[in-house]
Amino acid sequence: MSVAGEDAVTHRRVLRIAGPIVLSNATVPLLGAVDTGVVGQMGAAAPIGAVGLGAVVLATFYWIFGFLRMGTTGLAAQAHGRGDGAERAAVLWRALTIGLAAGLGLILCQGLLFWAAFRVAPASAEVEALARSYLGLRIWGAPATISLYAVTGWLIAMERTRGVLVLQLWMNGLNIALDLWFVLGLGWGVPGVAIATLIAEWTGLAFGLWLCRDGLARLELPRILDRVALRRMAGVNSDIMIRSVLLQGSFTAFLFFGAGLGDVTLAANQVLLQFLEITAYALDGFAFAAETLVGQAVGAGSRPALRRSIRLSFQWSVGGAFALSALFAVAGPIIIDMMTTAPEVRETARIYLWWLVAAPLIGVASWTYDGIYIGATATREMRNAMVFCVSLYALSLAILLPALGNHGLWASIMVLNTLRGLTLGRRWPAIEARLTT
Repeated sequence: MSVAGEDAVTHRRVLRIAGPIVLSNATVPLLGAVDTGVVGQMGAAAPIGAVGLGAVVLATFYWIFGFLRMGTTGLAAQAHGRGDGAERAAVLWRALTIGLAAGLGLILCQGLLFWAAFRVAPASAEVEALARSYLGLRIWGAPATISLYAVTGWLIAMERTRGVLVLQLWMNGLNIALDLWFVLGLGWGVPGVAIATLIAEWTGLAFGLWLCRDGLARLELPRILDRVALRRMAGVNSDIMIRSVLLQGSFTAFLFFGAGLGDVTLAANQVLLQFLEITAYALDGFAFAAETLVGQAVGAGSRPALRRSIRLSFQWSVGGAFALSALFAVAGPIIIDMMTTAPEVRETARIYLWWLVAAPLIGVASWTYDGIYIGATATREMRNAMVFCVSLYALSLAILLPALGNHGLWASIMVLNTLRGLTLGRRWPAIEARLTT
């Protein structure tokens, strides 16, 4: 029996899903700030650099498996929409198995991975030694961290985003408290930061599994190992991974080319990228709502519910985009001044600020359609659209960067997001017809 009719697709339901995600995202930058501030009290530059470098290295490795969160949400939401409790539980078990296996793989390959990381991003002997001690401890949390992608994706699919918020608050709150105790109280230095995070990760996984206990209680090995379902999950996850690698590569290219425009421009761009990060954190909640509601509607085979889910998700996303654009237009200079005290960086950032005022409105369609496509598990089309858009992004960089400098760089990013929204929007009617016939 379908569960799609249990709760009509309403504005309140969209906000019930999106609100906790927005609040949860708001806690993420706080943890990084506390990590930096705590090691900064040690009175030396090397510990700050080591923690920052180590965190970036691990985040890069973990990011590769970010597909697990998105793929789990789409597949679990569709099973939930069909009222298929056995498949809903099986999706969770499969995703957790992938997460644990991936984490163990990183532990086994840590020597090679860390060697490669320090070859790409060389540091002083002191920073590298401290970073290696940090990484040597943190890597043991890899199975927990990657498995938490599966837990989070499943909870979002079940519309339990309050649980996601509580989970995030628990992990970040415990991490911060242990940071203060281990580093400032016990004097453990960089290893203390790593141990604090390690404990938070494993206790967070334990808490997350408790939140998913109804799904874990249903263990049916034949269903979990079903070849058709496994192939489908593999296809969805691989498509999302390719799409994400292309998207991340686009932003890496942005940073790379920006570095060639001088230190002041590079610093100004880094400040302005925080505006994009704020936008992503704020609008993620509505994209996640789209993933959940679209997935359930597709699972139930309900075209009216599907269309209403899309319409309401877009309404709230667009409203949020307008609010963010207004905020950046009015408070942008103040935000820039809070992020840097260097006069030349402030002045340069103000020159390009209007690109960030426009960014939420330009990018809102692409971000919302990402959620729609993930919920519909139309990942092959999303992957192909990204290949097309990134190709044109590369062309725009080749034309606009030499002609316009940093304005050309920002214009190319806007071209990418505009193309993503247009391409996904153009392809959606055919996908909807296929899904609901």
